[in-house]
Amino acid sequence: MLDNIKLIIWDFDGVIADTEHLWIKNWQILLNKYFQISWDFETANQYLGGLSPKSKIENLHQLGIDINQAFLNELQILDWQRMETEMHPVDGVEDIFCLSQFKQCIATGGNIDKTEQKLKILNFKKYFDDDHIFSAQQVEKGKPAPDLFFLAAKKMECLPHECLVIEDSIPGLKAAIAAQMTPVAFVGCPMNNNAEYINMIKRLGVKMIFDTMQDVKEKLL
Repeated sequence: MLDNIKLIIWDFDGVIADTEHLWIKNWQILLNKYFQISWDFETANQYLGGLSPKSKIENLHQLGIDINQAFLNELQILDWQRMETEMHPVDGVEDIFCLSQFKQCIATGGNIDKTEQKLKILNFKKYFDDDHIFSAQQVEKGKPAPDLFFLAAKKMECLPHECLVIEDSIPGLKAAIAAQMTPVAFVGCPMNNNAEYINMIKRLGVKMIFDTMQDVKEKLL
């Protein structure tokens, strides 16, 4: 049990729903289409995984790949198509949403409008009012910088040491550590549930690593 925790800060993709691989796949498809670079999924994930759209674009710019508006328009269409047909919640996540002893919010690299639509599709919007959803759009630097988590804690009226962050990505976990919050690594989605990735998390110093939300809930209680 974590007696000092008052606020649970959720990432969305790869934590609330197994979606991170969907968005990376769309970026991979369009990068190969627009720039003929022949990236496989693993390469796309290496450069883009766990990052906000702004940070993805900045990373690609450093590689000499400049994303234009036509690319982003087509990406939005692909993302929304996958949201409607391929998005499913992580088993057991709703049980944690129902724990009334904690404040809870979302702090995601995704855009707010897209996040709200994902919540509506999953019927989870009832757990997160508009003022409980925070996005990298609202800060200067996205994950792995701690800015987004600091914003969420401030708006939710909690101190960093009172916050537990549930993340799946290396940038997100680095951000939680930089914010001096308690990081929980969730590796229940297939893309991250492998020894190599778990070892990367352990090297960050993260102690709590779970592959089911039932285990996360038991730790909280």
